[in-house]
Amino acid sequence: MAAHMRRRLRKGATTTAVAAAAVAALAASQAPAATLSEGAAGGDPQAAGEDTASAGTDGAATGNSPYYTDLPPLVTPGKPGSSSTLPAAGRAEAGIPATILAAYKQAEQAVATTDPTCRLPWQLLAAIGKVESGQARGGRVDANGTASPRILGPALNGQGFALIKDTDGGAYDGDAVHDRAVGPMQFIPSTWAAWGQDANGDGRKDPNNIYDAALAAGRYLCANDRDLAVSADLDKAVLSYNRSTEYLNTVRSWFSYYQRGTHEVPDGAGTLPTTPSTPVPTLPGPRADSGPSMTPSPKPSPSTPGGKPSPSPSKPGGGSTSPTPNPSPTPTPPTGEPTPPAETFGSLENAGTGPLRATAGTAFDERVSVRARNALGAPLAKIPVTFTVTGGTGTLFAGGEKTVTVRTGADGTATAPELRAGEKAGEFTVTAAAGIGRPRTLTYAATVTARQADAIARTDDKELVAVSGEKFTDAVTVRATYKDAAAPGVAVTATMVEDRLGAVDNDKGPYFEDGAGKPVRTLTGLTTDADGKLRLPDIHADGEPGTYLLRLTTEGGGSVVVELTVKAPAETAPEEPATPETPKATETPAVKP
Repeated sequence: MAAHMRRRLRKGATTTAVAAAAVAALAASQAPAATLSEGAAGGDPQAAGEDTASAGTDGAATGNSPYYTDLPPLVTPGKPGSSSTLPAAGRAEAGIPATILAAYKQAEQAVATTDPTCRLPWQLLAAIGKVESGQARGGRVDANGTASPRILGPALNGQGFALIKDTDGGAYDGDAVHDRAVGPMQFIPSTWAAWGQDANGDGRKDPNNIYDAALAAGRYLCANDRDLAVSADLDKAVLSYNRSTEYLNTVRSWFSYYQRGTHEVPDGAGTLPTTPSTPVPTLPGPRADSGPSMTPSPKPSPSTPGGKPSPSPSKPGGGSTSPTPNPSPTPTPPTGEPTPPAETFGSLENAGTGPLRATAGTAFDERVSVRARNALGAPLAKIPVTFTVTGGTGTLFAGGEKTVTVRTGADGTATAPELRAGEKAGEFTVTAAAGIGRPRTLTYAATVTARQADAIARTDDKELVAVSGEKFTDAVTVRATYKDAAAPGVAVTATMVEDRLGAVDNDKGPYFEDGAGKPVRTLTGLTTDADGKLRLPDIHADGEPGTYLLRLTTEGGGSVVVELTVKAPAETAPEEPATPETPKATETPAVKP
């Protein structure tokens, strides 16, 4: 089979079965075959999900603009230094202009940084760039990577192409009546408005700049959480770019071809298809100020030795024409329109939230705030962020909710409502999540501390005295304060101690009783009331007579020592025997003599 033999798919006159045959021919020549997913096999539009009767243009990056259908040569390219016997045609077709190649590789690296699970290969961008514009017309770009002159497809006026009325006022394509596909990657203006990128850092999103266009194409292909290392996802991505099984076959063929080997050639020295794939309707010439368009020309444009394209015959309206692709079927999105970059996350970051700490039952001083950014670091507005409280402290957002959703503002920030600490001390988390499919998350640790009192004192100064074996008749009542204000809900611990510092607990003397009536000398779980007051349970006197110490402490450092005096029971004096009364002398009446 001759090395220069070319297979071309013809749309309209040529059926999709030709594409499958051409791919089979590549395989027979040991060139890498295009691996199609099961849904796209056999060139059956319906099997691939293609509805040629009702197809539309929404969701297709190119707006079903024309494209080259020439397949790669039936010779496997060699990697640099791998072979010196490959035919010249194979080496030439495997060459990619230096700036174009650099843009594809830069886009691959950028996407790998922000969306590594997509696994975008630069060879896929090269395959699409080859089919869409012949690698920017063989690398005719300036020092900044901008196509010179700019690349414009034919007006999408419904005459042999899709009908897309103007969406950009001619800003990108110079046509205020109908849209045209623009630039090396052939974006229609409405798609570029959503997906355009500034990859070369010049402050502009220019579809005619190969760096900007390649990155935009990469992000578009990765939409809807696709993994391009998966054959089915790669097919969906290519079909979302241009809804045509022939287009998929052709891109897949170049993709496999470039994966087997390629090399860099000087800008402007890349090869171009030598002829349009099929005749197409004659369309009005471009505006005088629009530059050369990709409107089909009736004859092939000869190439000069070395691969540089020679000027094409002038068209009515001025300018020269480039080799032009044929129209593709009207595309429809295979799985719904991709999520625009405005909803595609690069990162979710802390927007200045400080430490989250609060006392039980009080409001947190800090509010959780996050900032959403896209892959280029620009703020993302109107993005829903869901905040969720997880933990057992009883903490909730204002309004009593555990989960709330807030949309980001113009600066990309979203701030959750105020947090109210629960009554249980401990740690919990607040998680912020945003994005679809692979949401970005950010988790904050938070702490609820027990209510505190920095002072505690008795409410009276009565002497506390009891007889051993009996209860103290006067109860111990204290009041806790924090910064001189009543401290409600403060935990208090009462302990019988041997010294005023509470260094040694006392296992003798006065005691409390637990629920079972058993003696205990330490009580926990005591809490001050709404006025910061606490009345202790009954205290029983026991042990030897003497003075004992009761120490009460609070969270926050407040403490007080109370003295308890135990006295011995009163001793009873022995009864003295009763002294018999001396009988009084009985007066005897005097007897008169």
